[in-house]
Amino acid sequence: MRGVYLPGDRRVEVREVPDPTPGERQLVVRMRASTICGSDLRAIYREHLGRGPEAYRDVIAGHEPAGEVVEIGAGCRRFAVGDRVLVYHISGCGLCADCRSGYMIGCTSPLRAAYGWQRDGGHADYLLADEHTCVALPDELSYLDGATVACSLGTAYEALTRAGTSGRDAVLVVGLGPVGLGAGLLARALGAAPVVGVDVSLERLELARRLGAVDATVSAGDDAADAVLELTAGAGCEVTIDCSGSEAGRLTALAATRRFGRCVLVGEGGGLRLEVSPMLIHRQLTVFGSWVTSIGRMQELTERLVAWNLRPDVLVTDRHPLDEAAEAYRRADAGASGKVGLVMA
Repeated sequence: MRGVYLPGDRRVEVREVPDPTPGERQLVVRMRASTICGSDLRAIYREHLGRGPEAYRDVIAGHEPAGEVVEIGAGCRRFAVGDRVLVYHISGCGLCADCRSGYMIGCTSPLRAAYGWQRDGGHADYLLADEHTCVALPDELSYLDGATVACSLGTAYEALTRAGTSGRDAVLVVGLGPVGLGAGLLARALGAAPVVGVDVSLERLELARRLGAVDATVSAGDDAADAVLELTAGAGCEVTIDCSGSEAGRLTALAATRRFGRCVLVGEGGGLRLEVSPMLIHRQLTVFGSWVTSIGRMQELTERLVAWNLRPDVLVTDRHPLDEAAEAYRRADAGASGKVGLVMA
């Protein structure tokens, strides 16, 4: 079969590798869709870090997979051949507090292995998956829907639920990459209004409006928070989410949060320097750090998408076959599109 590897320095290699064979409680999943995540771009495609929690072990890339089960190993109890699944992208130890709560992303055991980072991922014809990391993909959702849920939309949903977002809230999303666009779509599905988006890219501001992910957009800059306050009658937003991972974006989100409001930090990297008393304490803000999501919440999201008749594959603006993986990564790295996906026949 074919598998995509990321040697670093913005290189992509498609290699021929043996087909996988399932072990106990493992599934072989024929890949139908596997999307590209910003963390792949930052920590593997560009840098190829070989140490620490972001160590890439020269495995098949891709941690947002969805496909069809074609073979099962001994002891499988939930899934059968022919089932449609998406995959939670971390296989943890199963015994620590984080794993037992479904947040395998937080597992600190040496047994923890992320698909596409420390074990083979979904940019391939077939994926070997542990059964306990798989989530049923409803028939109403496409394989691209499932791949989009598998990390980016799940991350957005976690942030919104962590902040208790509802129809009582105005929501600000700073950073309109795939996670931010997903956060806007989900906030509107939850009844929030208005939903305002901020980004440095005019292309992404236009894309957010075209997809219906926001009610209004604001260009990033020193006066962005003031513009959000003007859109909300001077009050600010009850819920703000930073998906930019930049200090300027985080400061915009905090400055535009309404008194007693909730701000969620999602975007990775960078720092944050602020005057704590005027910015946080005196305005009585609650600030959350939110990292990906749990497998249970991911399953919940697939069910809610069906109920809302919401198809997240609208976020996928670029679709490429597996052999065009290099072009797909170049497109994603340009930072002007929505989600970029590899689609297998």
